[in-house]
Amino acid sequence: MAVDLDGLSPKELDALISKAKQRKQTLAKRSSQAEVSKALAATARKHGWTLAELFGTGPGTGASKASKAAKPATAPKARKSAAKGTKVAAKYRHPETGQTWSGRGILPKWMTEEIAKGRKREDFAI
Repeated sequence: MAVDLDGLSPKELDALISKAKQRKQTLAKRSSQAEVSKALAATARKHGWTLAELFGTGPGTGASKASKAAKPATAPKARKSAAKGTKVAAKYRHPETGQTWSGRGILPKWMTEEIAKGRKREDFAI
């Protein structure tokens, strides 16, 4: 980033110098990424974890095969619907064949054929 100093007044130069000093102090107080990474790894090890276990594997995590084998990471289990696998009462019945349909999923072939003949879904309601 280049700043054109030739076009600035003395007052503007003083303001720029002041902002630059503040930015320099902020950066000086800030730890480097490597220092923070080392500190986090040390804290994790102290509590029996690796960074890979806590934050996932990625570049710079440094998780060894031994530590992965010693403490397997457990992924959160997917939630299953409470209604999954339960039977639903039939809502539609073919008057001649007795075939039924719950109203869920793909329209059954028998109903598709009857609708094509001009009948309505409501005609088969139980």
